[in-house]
Amino acid sequence: MKDLALARLGMIMEPQAGESNEVEGVLNPAAARAKDGQLYLFPRLVARGNYSRIGIARVKFDRNGDPKEVERMGVVLEPEADYEISETGGGCEDPRISFVEPLNHYVMSYTALSRRGPRIAFAISDDLLHWRRIGLATFHPFHGVGFDGIDNKDASTFPSLIPGPLDQQVIGLIHRPLFPGTRPEEKATHKHRSNLIDAHRESIWISYCHVDAKNDSNRLSEFVAHHPLARPLAPWERLKIGGGTPPVKCRHGWLLVYHGVHDSSPTGMARPKLFYEAGVMVLAGSRPTRIVYRSQQAALVPRGSLERIGTVDDVVFPTGIDRRNDIGAPDRYDIYYGMADNRIGVARLDIPAKLPRNASYG
Repeated sequence: MKDLALARLGMIMEPQAGESNEVEGVLNPAAARAKDGQLYLFPRLVARGNYSRIGIARVKFDRNGDPKEVERMGVVLEPEADYEISETGGGCEDPRISFVEPLNHYVMSYTALSRRGPRIAFAISDDLLHWRRIGLATFHPFHGVGFDGIDNKDASTFPSLIPGPLDQQVIGLIHRPLFPGTRPEEKATHKHRSNLIDAHRESIWISYCHVDAKNDSNRLSEFVAHHPLARPLAPWERLKIGGGTPPVKCRHGWLLVYHGVHDSSPTGMARPKLFYEAGVMVLAGSRPTRIVYRSQQAALVPRGSLERIGTVDDVVFPTGIDRRNDIGAPDRYDIYYGMADNRIGVARLDIPAKLPRNASYG
């Protein structure tokens, strides 16, 4: 059986002419269903100077139930807190949203671009329209590996409690710390250094936050235990892997669509060319630190001018996921992704009754 693959449905959102908030791109949206069943996207809106806000748009579907277009509804988060502002501007970037059942809130994890660099921040909402900031994530050290002062991105929360290191039920966070030497640009330029990096520092991580008796959402930002989850293995993800869509339940466990980066060195180019592609990962439902399926080949690669030419060429970057229970198709997932860091596409993933075998990547 071949690896799982995503089928494109097309572009659903692009910068609107004359809209200053979108002049440098509309990309990398979160996706979430409201309590009335409406689907909303939360795109990163980029103004001049790479100044990012998080917008909101309602998705409209055609008669077949396929996403067709969006209705813009404004901005839900823009740089205001000190940790979202830098000397050159700042930004609220690349959100992911989960409805976290033990907190009874929607939780948005996003990248706050501060004076210190990119950091993981949180906001919560009852209705997807009004959001309250919780603050930056903090991390206790892991066996001598410290997270303080380290850039971090690509974060998302599990929607329900998962077992932690001591089998306690905890809130789980997927994230990708960018330790020195692990950025794709660094590894592509200094290939001889890549073998010297600790494998843990290359990894996507799971971190854990304890829930108290009051389900206090203000404690969400403190993560006290961690576990490295996955590091680059396949050629298409050789330079870096990172989180993509938030983990959602599927028939085989926890489903994630993640991103990987590889490079090529075309003749006549001084610097290697980077390619961002997408893959599929399934984690065991009862033990999410165990990988039961992982793409050996990319499930979505940049193709056509909309994905190969833009603010950053050759990028597909998955961030939003919608399980299609609304049309009676619980094994169908629509994936919303950034196209060349400039516009938004949607692709479809149908989960089969049996996963392909790829034990070497589990």
